[in-house]
Amino acid sequence: MLPVVAIVGRPNVGKSTLFNRLLGERQAIVHDESGVTRDRHYGESFWNGRDFTVIDTGGYLSDEGDAIVSGIRNQVELAIREADVILFMVDIQQGITGDDTTVAKLLRRQEKPVILVVNKADNTNKTWSAPEFYKLGFDELYPVSSLSGMGTGELLDQLVKVLPEPVAVDEEDKLPKIAVIGRPNVGKSSLINALLKDERCIVTDVPGTTRDSVNSRLEYLDKKYTLIDTAGLRKRARVQDNIEFYSLIRTEKSIRECDISVIMVDATRGFELQDARLLRIAEKFNKGMVIALNKWDLIEKDTNTAKTFLESIVRKVPNLDYVPVVTISAVTGQRIHKVIDECNLVLEERSRKIATSKLNRFLKELTDHRPLPYVRGHQLTIKYMTQVKHKPPVFSFFMNMPRDLPANYRRYIENRLRETFGFRGVPVTMVFKDK
Repeated sequence: MLPVVAIVGRPNVGKSTLFNRLLGERQAIVHDESGVTRDRHYGESFWNGRDFTVIDTGGYLSDEGDAIVSGIRNQVELAIREADVILFMVDIQQGITGDDTTVAKLLRRQEKPVILVVNKADNTNKTWSAPEFYKLGFDELYPVSSLSGMGTGELLDQLVKVLPEPVAVDEEDKLPKIAVIGRPNVGKSSLINALLKDERCIVTDVPGTTRDSVNSRLEYLDKKYTLIDTAGLRKRARVQDNIEFYSLIRTEKSIRECDISVIMVDATRGFELQDARLLRIAEKFNKGMVIALNKWDLIEKDTNTAKTFLESIVRKVPNLDYVPVVTISAVTGQRIHKVIDECNLVLEERSRKIATSKLNRFLKELTDHRPLPYVRGHQLTIKYMTQVKHKPPVFSFFMNMPRDLPANYRRYIENRLRETFGFRGVPVTMVFKDK
């Protein structure tokens, strides 16, 4: 696991701008209006040989406020709990405010490194004003301009010094990790219990029994896996208390850390938008995916039942038709081991490496069959392609005018890539570079 760095502070001090700079891309929405970031954003950064996860949080307001303000406050407090190092951000132009003082009191109670980041110090005169923020009670203070990047190098140098040392990976951590995710009460714990033949998890009919993630070891056909049972992921509007917030964090964290996400769906309720959202989260983090349609024994069937259900899934997530679907019953045990069989196949697909020579023969056949289009009087050409990574698979394409490649041609390449080489259940990343 990578160490976690949380950026916290009151609204409109520049947290999202610093987050974007640390990641080198615009992921968070940046706007002058306070309160734009209402949720946590995760990203990965790198400096001086160290990788770490960065969390951008909403602006912390100490007064009670409405439900949104209260929700943001809960999110910030939970991000602080999850973090290994905290970047406490203030605004040199406005000086110390009451909300800064409140956040400082909260952070001084944490037994974690806190680095005070004095933002908007974009010239020498402003930098000389930064020492007044020592009144907040922290030893480390760094004036920066997150907008221009001034001072961020020194900040990052200090940050990596206080990051916790990397933890050695033991044999248990090297096992393939399968996270069982889904809405509350779809049968996640029942599936894991059935696979383990053991009451490792509490199984009841009350939604939301599993508040945290629970790991279990599974041995199946001489192979070992780590199974992760997660709290049911509700719609964000229904997440109300701190425990629910924490469960949400843990579920998303389990998705980020697993190799395969098994998205469990209650077949009696159909494939809902929240199920589609879970698939999109797993796809976003480039995880292998398997859909398990649970409670299939309760469905009245005819010869087209399974086909109709699959078509309804494809309609809601049209670009994820490569994800395998298994119909199961966790209660009766019907086809539960088929889930692990599919996970194993997806793990193999996720690890697939393709020789560059094969890829370029494929590329020639592909472009001969459907030539690249002309843009502004110039024909687009892809010189060559190569696989630069596996687990998950990443392909680089070197071409002229990569920004002008139409989205439909990108989909055509991905579809042909899957037809030729597989990658069942695995998101494929394609990067087009100027050559």
